[in-house]
Amino acid sequence: MKKLLNLLALVALLTLVTATPVAAMHIMEGYLPPAHALLWFGIFAPFFLYGLFQLKKSVQKNPESKVGLALSGAFVFILSALKIPSVTGSTSHPTGVGFGTAMFGPSVMVVLGTICLLFQALFLAHGGLTTLGANGFSMAVVGPFVGYFVYKLALSMKVNQRVAIFLCAFIADLATYLTTSLQLSLAFPDAQAGVFGAAMKFMGVFMVTQIPIAIIEGLLSVVLYNLVVANAKKEEVGVF
Repeated sequence: MKKLLNLLALVALLTLVTATPVAAMHIMEGYLPPAHALLWFGIFAPFFLYGLFQLKKSVQKNPESKVGLALSGAFVFILSALKIPSVTGSTSHPTGVGFGTAMFGPSVMVVLGTICLLFQALFLAHGGLTTLGANGFSMAVVGPFVGYFVYKLALSMKVNQRVAIFLCAFIADLATYLTTSLQLSLAFPDAQAGVFGAAMKFMGVFMVTQIPIAIIEGLLSVVLYNLVVANAKKEEVGVF
């Protein structure tokens, strides 16, 4: 487990060193109208506050889970920092939230995902402070909650746990970008087709790159799960 954490830390460091402040972001700084930015902050805030409560409760109940929380946060930070230009004002990239969602549930991932988004906005020019509410809602709220629903549904159907983790990560990734498409279409509706037409256009562009990225993210989440199982006891990182 120590070697695994060191490897993730090294990759994160390399990401910081090689990152350049280009216009490649989640939804970039200042891109949303002020009213939309405030609206998404208002919708996002209750989930974040509840996530803080759940995070504190999780650590108090199982102090050893700090290692797993750190690992999940590092995984989100590394994957979501990999930017592939997609459309003006946003990018395609993995989200990394599926693995931690399966470990700790969606509420905890709201906090971890938001911390990653904040650091990326401040140090990587990836996202923004004014758009943190919108980006947080899509990647740290919708992604984890939808992914967790799929994960639990798969387990209830006696699906293999590795397959369930893959599905969790895959669907959480796609749900994030469907939400981002909706956010952008609400802010910039098509002149003729309106919000629905704009949403179809954004989704069409995103999905070309996002589907293969989501598949890769699902596979990486399973690989990480296998490494954790092989290198540490479950109580050291959380309980699946």
